[in-house]
Amino acid sequence: MSAFFAFENTFAAGLPELVTDWQAVAVPTPRLVAFNAALAGELGADPSALQSPAGIAILAGNEVPEGARPVAMAYAGHQFGGYSPRLGDGRALLLGEVLDTGGVRRDLHLKGSGRTPFARSGDGKATVGPMLREFLLAEAMFALGIPTNRALAVVTTGEQIQRQRLEPGALLTRVAGSHLRVGTFEYAARLGDPELLRRLADYTITRHYPELAESASPYLSLLERVIEAQAQLVARWMLVGFIHGVLNTDNVALSGDGIDYGPCAFMDQYDPATVFSSIDHGGRYAYGNQPGVTQWNLTRFAETLVPLIDPDVEVAVEAATTMLEGFPDRFGAHWSSGMGKKLGLTTEEADDTALFRDLLDAMQAGRVDFTAAFRSLAAALRGDGEAVTARFGAQSLIHEWLPRWTERLAHEGDASADVAAAMDAINPIYIPRNHLVDEALNAATEGDYAAFEALDAVLSDPFTEQPGQERYAEPAPADFNKGFQTFCGT
Repeated sequence: MSAFFAFENTFAAGLPELVTDWQAVAVPTPRLVAFNAALAGELGADPSALQSPAGIAILAGNEVPEGARPVAMAYAGHQFGGYSPRLGDGRALLLGEVLDTGGVRRDLHLKGSGRTPFARSGDGKATVGPMLREFLLAEAMFALGIPTNRALAVVTTGEQIQRQRLEPGALLTRVAGSHLRVGTFEYAARLGDPELLRRLADYTITRHYPELAESASPYLSLLERVIEAQAQLVARWMLVGFIHGVLNTDNVALSGDGIDYGPCAFMDQYDPATVFSSIDHGGRYAYGNQPGVTQWNLTRFAETLVPLIDPDVEVAVEAATTMLEGFPDRFGAHWSSGMGKKLGLTTEEADDTALFRDLLDAMQAGRVDFTAAFRSLAAALRGDGEAVTARFGAQSLIHEWLPRWTERLAHEGDASADVAAAMDAINPIYIPRNHLVDEALNAATEGDYAAFEALDAVLSDPFTEQPGQERYAEPAPADFNKGFQTFCGT
C-alpha cells in the first residue's frame, strides 16, 4: 500500500467535458511550512511520509503520485452579479479523490500550482500569506464545527512572486467533500448538452445525496437539499460573525461546505454592513447581505436544473420557485435556533426573535464585539456582574434587555451555572481576529512562522479558556479595523 494516497478519479473519468488534464509548474526549492498531520491520517496517508522529501514533492506539485490524474476543473459563475461564462481552475489542480478512513470520498486539490488553460490575466501562482490565511480559516471553521473544506499543507516554493511587493511563493493542498459548485452547473448548462447536465446532476446526487436516487423527482429534490444545506451553512456563518467576502456562484459548494477562503474575515464590532474584502466595492457581500445573496446564488443553480426538473418549463419553474421562496424561512429557522442556543435557550417562544434582534441592536449601538458579548453574558449568569458592563458600557439598551433575557431563561427553569456552561460550549472565545491573522501572515511573509503556529494552535480549541492566551480573545485595537482590507492574493 502506498504511504501517500490511494487515488481515484471518478469526476475526471465520468465528466471529461468538465476537466482539462494538466500538470503543475515545477517549483525550485519546496519547503513544508504548515502541515495537518491529523488530517493526513484521516485520509489514509502516512504523515511522516508526507513530510519527507518525496511527500513534499507531491504537495508542491513537482511529482504526480501514483494513481493521481491532475486536472483543471471547468466552471462558470456570476461574479458580483455579472455572468462570466468561462472561469475554471486558473491556478489550481484537482489531483484526484481519496476515500478517507470513514469511507467518505474527498478531493485533494492544489492551489497556486501555475497557470492553466482557464487562467485569465493572473500568473497562476500564490504567495505564502494568502495560502496560510486559507489554512488558518479552514481549520478554524472546522474547529468551530462549521462545514468546511480542510487544509492539509502549505509549501513555499523558493520563488519570489510579484504582488504589491515581492512575496514568497507558496502552494496550498486542500481537502474538500468535492469541488462541485453552482458554477459547475452554470458551465455545463452553457454547453447546451442536456445529457451532460443530467450526468453532472446524477454524479452530484451519487456523491453527496445518494438517497435522492430513489426520489420521484430527484433533480427537484437535489435543489431542495442544496437549498437546505446552504441555509444551514450561512446561518452558522452569521452566528459566529463570519464574512466570506467573495460569495460568487463559483464559490458556492453543492455539498454545503464553505470553500475558497480568500478575502474572508471575522467581524469584531457588530455591524451588518461590515465589509473587509478589497474587491467588494459596493458591499454586495457584506455580513448582513449573505443570506439574501445566497438565495440569489441558489436561484442561478435552480435555473440550470429547469430542463431536468420537468419537460414542461412552466411546471419546472413553478416548482423551483416554490423551493427558492422557502429559503428565508429555512435560514431564519436555523439562525433563530442557533441564536437561542447562544443565549442558553432550549425551547422556542413567539417573542424570541424580538429578543434576539434587540440584543443585536444593543451591540450595534454600543459598537460591541460580537464574539466577546456572548461570553460576557455567560459570565453574568455566573455572578460576574461587571462582565456585561465591561463589554457594553452603561448604555440603556442592554440594561433594559437583560431582565427580559433572565425572565425568558426562567421559563425553562435550568440552573444558571448549567445554562452558562451550555452557552460556553457553543460561543467561542477565540476566532481568527483580523489583527492577529494580519500579524501572523506579515511575519510569515518575512520568514517567521512562530506567530502563525501559535495562532493556529489557539484556534484549534476555540471554546476552552486557555490560560496565558488572553490576547487572542481580545478585539482588535480601536483603530485597527478602520480601513482594514483583505485580499484574494492573485
